[in-house]
Amino acid sequence: MNREAVQAVDNKLQVMAAEILKSKKYNKLGIPSATVLDLLTREITSGNDEKSALKATRKKMHNLIAPYLGDLNYENSTQLVCDAIQSGGIENLRAACCQILAQHASTRERLPILEIFYDRIFTSTGKPSSILDLACGLNPLSFPWMGLSEHVKYHAFDIHQPRIDFINQFFSLMNLQELAKVQDILIEPPTQFADVAFFFKEAHRMEQRRKGSNRELWQALKVNYLIVSLPISSLSGRHDLRGQMRRLVHTTIDEFSWSVEEILFENEMVFCIKK
Repeated sequence: MNREAVQAVDNKLQVMAAEILKSKKYNKLGIPSATVLDLLTREITSGNDEKSALKATRKKMHNLIAPYLGDLNYENSTQLVCDAIQSGGIENLRAACCQILAQHASTRERLPILEIFYDRIFTSTGKPSSILDLACGLNPLSFPWMGLSEHVKYHAFDIHQPRIDFINQFFSLMNLQELAKVQDILIEPPTQFADVAFFFKEAHRMEQRRKGSNRELWQALKVNYLIVSLPISSLSGRHDLRGQMRRLVHTTIDEFSWSVEEILFENEMVFCIKK
């Protein structure tokens, strides 16, 4: 394919990506165009025609973006945290954060174990002075349970602009640096060094988006510890996923001489991977 033909294809993909992003479903989410372009390009280069590539991309987009649809009211959530801080006391702050975390399934499931969750992880890793929170969702709202100094460098990455704006407001209220950023970690893995990276309940979804993507991402991370959490059962609760999730982790790292410690909680299994 000559240069003009390649440019024509690139231009067409740009137009297709723009059409998807300006749809009613996605136009207020601030999703990076690079994410849609990556999905489209991989479908086209795998041999799909334009119509099939568009259909497959829309399906993957839905799986990727579904957790953001019907999102919380960030203005009200910011005010809730602000009021809790003004009223004083860690318990008021935690109560406000719980109210926000309860609005999404992945963080709601973790609420009963927050008191021990980070304590158990940091027993293995040591308390970090720097964190990468990958595809973070609302997890940074768990900071009041981490027992960390306000001097910690907490980098949070997600592809949803309104959520990242809210997290930076939360960081500001907590006297943390505003280090949340819109970034597709599969296309652009973080380059910052950190003591610990959190990758919570996303690895299985990343494999659905692009097979083998976890291996590429995990290898690229400049961290001492990678903390991967995965569900132990299906959403319906009828299927035990522990064996499947263990295979995902161990298959991903089988080429590397990294050690793994498994921590099993009620609804979640955590793999502390020492790089």
